This record gives sequence, structure tokens and C-alpha cells, in this order.
Amino acid sequence: MAFNERRTEILKILAKLKTVSVQALTERLQVSEVTIRKDLSLLETQGILVRTHGGALLAEDRERLRILSVRSRENLEEKRAIARKARELIREEDTIYLDAGTTCLTLAQEIRDMSLRVVTNSLEVLVELSRCPQISLLSLGGSYRPEAGSFIGPAAEEALKGYQIETCFVGATGISEGGMFSSQNTIETALKRAVLAASKRRIILADHTKYGVSAFSIFAKPENIDILITDSAFKGTERLRALGIEVIPSPPERGGFV
Repeated sequence: MAFNERRTEILKILAKLKTVSVQALTERLQVSEVTIRKDLSLLETQGILVRTHGGALLAEDRERLRILSVRSRENLEEKRAIARKARELIREEDTIYLDAGTTCLTLAQEIRDMSLRVVTNSLEVLVELSRCPQISLLSLGGSYRPEAGSFIGPAAEEALKGYQIETCFVGATGISEGGMFSSQNTIETALKRAVLAASKRRIILADHTKYGVSAFSIFAKPENIDILITDSAFKGTERLRALGIEVIPSPPERGGFV
């Protein structure tokens, strides 16, 4: 098995298990321990994993790791306001990409009556839009990440190459004051980068709590993003606009959050 094939398989295993031993990889991939250790060392230099005694861990921000069901209950009014504003930027018959995450899921709820092609890596988005006959759904597939309800990894990135996306809507774990957009792990980051590269218009959906946060892995710089849609409590509007990002604050509905 060539290195590129082994690397792909190692990434698939890490995306599922988060940790793996050298012994398990040698048995699974039918190569020597020396070969596996060399592979792991190279992947570590690329920031994809962290070597441990006898194996490796997926490189991710474990302190910020919270399951989807927990995040779905946070900042609900802000997410609804962001989703309503994002819908205004979508036209009938568009081909859009919806990332995994609770804000993108809220956008999926807002577009149920539209006629669209929707590409996604989110299981929750697929379920939400599966009952909408006027929406053509396309799933990337890949390795399933339960805590995020998402499919990631090399298979998802490869599937993405078959689509031309007009607008992507991508979530972020953190947005730094310098306009760096970050996520929890490097495999998730790789897919987000591929999505941004495949899209004509690149939109980030993130509420104000993400600003000033630096998560584990950077997936975009200011020049990689066209628009940030956020809520009215976001504090970095002028700073990010100065970096060339169009920031659209979404006001709450009457009776919503203050």
C-alpha cells in the first residue's frame, strides 16, 4: 500500500476513533511498525495528529468539544436571526453548501420552502431537508463524527470535487481579532478549506460568542472569506471590515434578545 493510500486510511481511522495504536495500524494496513511510525511522524509535522506512547491522537481542541445536542440549545435567538439574514442571500434554484453545526441547521429550517440544490456534510441537515421535495439533496459522505453530526475526511473532500457551489455557508468555532477562522480539529479544517475553495461566494455564519476565540486549527484567513453574518451583539464588525470581510449584523425580531 502506497503512502498516500495509507495516509488516507489512517485519517479515516482517526476521524472515527480519535485515537489509535501503532500495533492496530500495522495489523489493519499490513505494513511494518517502522513504516507506520514514519507515517505518523510525517502526519504529526502536518498538524493532523499528535503522537502518543505507542500510537497517535487526532489533533483537536478537546476543551471546546461539545456535542451537537448541547450546542443546539445555546444562543437560539441569535442563530435564528443569523439564519433569517442568510436566507435573504439565497436565490431560488441556487446550489448551496450547508456546513455541519447548529447555525447552519437553523438556516436549513429557514429554507425548507425554497427550490434549491443543497450539498452538505451534516446528518442533521439531511434529515431536516429530507421532507422537502423541491430541494435536491446531495451528501458528501465520509467518516461520521458523532459529536458534530458531520461527515468529514478524505472521502468527503473527494466527493466535493464533483460539485460547483454558488454559495457556501460555513460555521466556525472561533474568530480571532485578526480575522482568523478556526475549528476544533485538522480533519474538519481540511474539509472547510476545500468547501471554501470550491465555492464562488463564501459566507461564515457565527454568533458573537465566537469572536475573540481561537480554536485548535485555522481554516480561513480574511482573504478566504467574502461575508460574515453574525448577530447584533458582535463586537468585531469594524475590525473585520477593515480586513476586507463584509460583516452583516442581523438584528433580532421584536420580542427577541436584546
